Amino acid sequence: MLDERKCKILQAIVDDYISTAEPIGSRTIARKYELGISPATIRNEMADLELLGYIEQPHTSSGRIPSAKGYRFYVDTLMSPQKMTVNEINLINNWYMAKVRRIDEVFQETAKIISRMTRNISMVLAPQQSQCAFKYLQFLPFDAQRAVLVIVTDSGLIENKIIEIPEDTSFKELQQIAAGINSRLAGLTFDAISSTVLGELKQDIIPNQRLLNTALEIIQQALAGKKSNKVYLGGTTQLLSQPEFQDVEKVKGLLTMLEEERLLCDIMKMKGQEGVVVTIGHENKYSGIQDCSMVQATYRVDGQVVGTVAVLGPTRMEYGKIMTVLEFMHSHLGEVLKKYKL
Repeated sequence: MLDERKCKILQAIVDDYISTAEPIGSRTIARKYELGISPATIRNEMADLELLGYIEQPHTSSGRIPSAKGYRFYVDTLMSPQKMTVNEINLINNWYMAKVRRIDEVFQETAKIISRMTRNISMVLAPQQSQCAFKYLQFLPFDAQRAVLVIVTDSGLIENKIIEIPEDTSFKELQQIAAGINSRLAGLTFDAISSTVLGELKQDIIPNQRLLNTALEIIQQALAGKKSNKVYLGGTTQLLSQPEFQDVEKVKGLLTMLEEERLLCDIMKMKGQEGVVVTIGHENKYSGIQDCSMVQATYRVDGQVVGTVAVLGPTRMEYGKIMTVLEFMHSHLGEVLKKYKL
């Protein structure tokens, strides 16, 4: 552990670098932060901090900047907790009220609002359908010859398709088929709905096999199409305003990685972790983001973890602010999602 004086100096270096993106020297610390010690003493303490690996010296400057180890110590030990302001909470709630009409828009707009509030790239990992449970299926009238078949999961995700109604088929028959499917599948996760289970349904529900087959085909399409997660991005152009990403090749590599949805899903899977988690620099397992930090938080629906929200940016990010925003989303996003369930 560092002594109190070293902690104050390290905190001043991190806070100042986050704010200015400029290396800081001992005289600047003495002038700006009023620590009650001379520049010479600060210089000696900074030498110790550099020796211990908490700060480092860029080649082009006589000042110092935090290292990944310094940021880690700052996040774990020095950073002051922050709270969401009433205005920020109102901004989020009003944003959802004005922008969101459907369940998929919740994820799109969540990515946008997080990016706006944190001024970094935001990512929202939507619930994986295979981990969701089948809630119900229903037929909705569309016109005289067609109906809308709707599948709803326990997390509020919806699959729908317009289907042709066979001749001489009544709406009562549609309701019978829906009731039979719901009684058999309700509560099962999509992983648990196998071809065997669907085959058993064909034997149990006699009315209108053709229409039943159509319904089961759509369920199978939902199974096939929703096995992988969906990642919604916000604020990718924020990269270009960061001093750390003035190198065009570095930005290209990062933007290319952000186009790989499967890779992003893997990055955002918080295996066995909940709440807010911070990874800094080389703590990130993919080389493409080892110049970055990522703050992630899970969110729940009805007590079950169903997805992740994250912010990706330079290691010189406003950790306190970002962690506060994601902590709020960790507890709030599930309630937003529940409002848009059918």
